[in-house]
Amino acid sequence: MRLPTWIAQHLAALRAVLVFTVLLGLVYPLVLVAVGQLPGLNHKADGSLIEVGGSTVGSSLIGQSFTDADGNPVPRYFQSRPSAAGDGYDPTSTSASNLGPESVVDTIASDPEESSESLLTQVCARSKAVGELNGVDGSRPFCTDDGVGAVLAVFRADGLTGPVTRVVSVNQVAPATPFVSSYQGVTVELAQPDRDYVAEGGLITPIRGDAPEKPAVPADAVTASGSGLDPQISPAYAELQVNRVARERGADPAAVRKLVEENTTGRSLGFMGEPGVNVLELNIALDRRFAAR
Repeated sequence: MRLPTWIAQHLAALRAVLVFTVLLGLVYPLVLVAVGQLPGLNHKADGSLIEVGGSTVGSSLIGQSFTDADGNPVPRYFQSRPSAAGDGYDPTSTSASNLGPESVVDTIASDPEESSESLLTQVCARSKAVGELNGVDGSRPFCTDDGVGAVLAVFRADGLTGPVTRVVSVNQVAPATPFVSSYQGVTVELAQPDRDYVAEGGLITPIRGDAPEKPAVPADAVTASGSGLDPQISPAYAELQVNRVARERGADPAAVRKLVEENTTGRSLGFMGEPGVNVLELNIALDRRFAAR
């Protein structure tokens, strides 16, 4: 007996669903798991986890912070690159900040929950903190001495032209002191919360200042990566931290510098990317070689 056409079509569709479910839902995943366990691949497939004393301390492929319970850097360890993933290095929230070069004005509100820092202020604050931690000059172009973006809202008599009538340091509030006292003869004011000086007609004007052209604090010390999970820092950022780590551990800076070199990888295939220092592996090597005082 021949089945009706519509029943035959539904049975054929059902068989196709069952076959592809077995192939793609069971066989294919199991094959990939098996391939991942082959010698040379199994370490990466299992997350490149690092164990010390029988305990897993992290992954060589995912960065982590080396801070105390209050979020302050632990001086005896090399510090990682900043992370914008969740509260920092959260693999479930990997993302960039979506802030770009034009993000130079902070949102200052009466409610701290509604306030937010521009990318420029984040960079300035990080550079100041890294400089203080490592005993170097943390100043950068377009940053104030108190670690915010050096940006003015300049109001002119005729909008875009005419004499300057008012100037506001948009990223500074009381009790700060304006980073410049006057601009084109007009006294600079501090910003007030809940004010949008751009909407009010102010022309946003970043001020470079007298910071060196090449800051002592390298770029990867003050900017988060696209993924927010980078396990590496640049050799320049590692070198900046050598003397501080050596002092905290009572070690010879040359010996610490040698550990940095041993944990530095070159460019991929010899020409792609930049050399990097794996922070977790370096700090583990430090603990093995130089116990903290």
